[in-house]
Amino acid sequence: MTVTLLLLCILGAVSSKNPLPMEKKVYIRREHSLIRPFSSLNMDSPMWDYSGSTIVSNNEVRLTPDHQSKQGRIWNTVPIMTPNWELLIQFKVHGSGKTLYGDGFALWYTKEAVLKEGPVFGGKNYFNGLGIFFDTYSNHNGEHSHGHPYVSAVVHNGTQHYDHDSDGTHNELAGCQSSFRGQRHETFASVKYINSVLTVHLDARGKNKWTKCFEVKNVILPTGYHLGFSAATGQLADNHDIVMLKTYEVDLVEGQKFNPEEALKLVPSADGEPDRPRTEDSKPLFSRRIYTLFYVCFGLVFVLIVGGIGLSYYKKYTAKRDKKRFY
Repeated sequence: MTVTLLLLCILGAVSSKNPLPMEKKVYIRREHSLIRPFSSLNMDSPMWDYSGSTIVSNNEVRLTPDHQSKQGRIWNTVPIMTPNWELLIQFKVHGSGKTLYGDGFALWYTKEAVLKEGPVFGGKNYFNGLGIFFDTYSNHNGEHSHGHPYVSAVVHNGTQHYDHDSDGTHNELAGCQSSFRGQRHETFASVKYINSVLTVHLDARGKNKWTKCFEVKNVILPTGYHLGFSAATGQLADNHDIVMLKTYEVDLVEGQKFNPEEALKLVPSADGEPDRPRTEDSKPLFSRRIYTLFYVCFGLVFVLIVGGIGLSYYKKYTAKRDKKRFY
């Protein structure tokens, strides 16, 4: 007992922040964690693999650079066999864009041992498991009941379609707005799955203070699934950096039953509204491209008018100056 408490104290001293709350015994699982320096990943680590635009440096795993049309992925090759776990994630999303940027990144807990390329923040559609999406750009033409950046959770069993064009609003279990993009500091997220309850906390303000994003009960996730991250850029871009991932095993809570063989056979599911059929957004009178073209043309006309007025004034001034020379 003394040794366990000592180890927890050491881990707490190494990390600037712990998952919360830690009501039960927790044990860090390094085979499922990403802890700096990351140089070992460049030497073909047997526990992690990556593909696409992902670049691994000592200080971060950059899923995408701040360039258009990029996709990157990194995934844990070792399956998680514990029914209760907590994740502490440190990340940063930033780039040169001031008002337009995208698209975001995803945290995955899925059946597939290899995280394949696809349209869902760089990951495949029709996934089997849990996706938590950190979405920075609204693809939806109509009005949302929320703004962006936005954090949401989706549980699929491999048969459902994730509609990226509607930002997954037809699929999500829960979500919250969070200003994690473009901050000078790094953002922390705490993801807990304990006794079929999924809870997400965020610290996006850099004040070492957690804010609950959401909590969803009766979430069924099998054991034997794999953790991973992916990100994507389109016409808009951003740097999507994973700075740290610490994975903790949590003891069974009082009254919780666990059968290892049965846990492997579970089908991902969650209480909540069923997937709603997609209805096409009403077409706006003017598309975004027309609005953009209008503003560009307006700007050019404005510059020409101002330039014309300036040139006319300059000509009058020089003519008046030259006329004085003859007297």
